[in-house]
Amino acid sequence: MMTTTRTAREIVERYHAAWAERDLEGARRFLHDDLSFQGPIDTFDNADDYVAALHRLAAVVEGTEVRGVVAEGDDVVVLLELKTAIAGAAPVAEWYRVRDGKITRVQVYLDARPCAPPA
Repeated sequence: MMTTTRTAREIVERYHAAWAERDLEGARRFLHDDLSFQGPIDTFDNADDYVAALHRLAAVVEGTEVRGVVAEGDDVVVLLELKTAIAGAAPVAEWYRVRDGKITRVQVYLDARPCAPPA
């Protein structure tokens, strides 16, 4: 049966593809304005601040390689390898929640120690 409603997985995959292509304005279309983001370095409570951080991150990201996607209902987990100029390749898990066709929450898990300033 055909449906006009995209699944949570499709929304996250389209968002991630835009982000990986550095089309951050395109990626923004998939985010709720009141997006909640939590990661090891930053926390945001709106999509515009999150996208501004993605612009800064884009300066050091050399690429990504998705290793797997797991979806259940409105929750989607993307497992990937993030390749950066600072820390080389790092494994990352991103947990997304989708509501009303847009991403409302992003929680990122990674070892951020290689990106931290020296003590």
